[in-house]
Amino acid sequence: MGLISGIWLAVLGVLGAASLIVAKKPDAKELIAKLSPYQGWIGAVSALYGVYYTLMAVLNIGMMGHWPIWWITWLATGLVMTLLGFLLGIGVMKTFVKDPAANAKADQMLAKLAPYQGTLGLISIGLGIWSVLSGIFFH
Repeated sequence: MGLISGIWLAVLGVLGAASLIVAKKPDAKELIAKLSPYQGWIGAVSALYGVYYTLMAVLNIGMMGHWPIWWITWLATGLVMTLLGFLLGIGVMKTFVKDPAANAKADQMLAKLAPYQGTLGLISIGLGIWSVLSGIFFH
């Protein structure tokens, strides 16, 4: 995964779990407020990149036989980026889609995923930290 992906995941996770983080650490509100204007674009880019990551992990499933931890991390990173990116970037993504049926379907999926946003944010922070640390110590 690497350092860049790890940092990106951590930032994505902070945005996703912002309400949980602010509840525990009120002084973090100012830092999160600086990222919030870019939340939609960070989410949209993450969703697209997450689909790519997931697809590449599935296409390289043979790697699981030799390096299972790396492959599981790769797949988890792709899935979390896709789901959390969708949640955070749906507003930006809907501006590019003109089909009302597609927008309605996106709203339905958003309603199903919204209760898991904080959890996905915390998982993203954990994966981001793991990616950074493993990039430093194991590569």
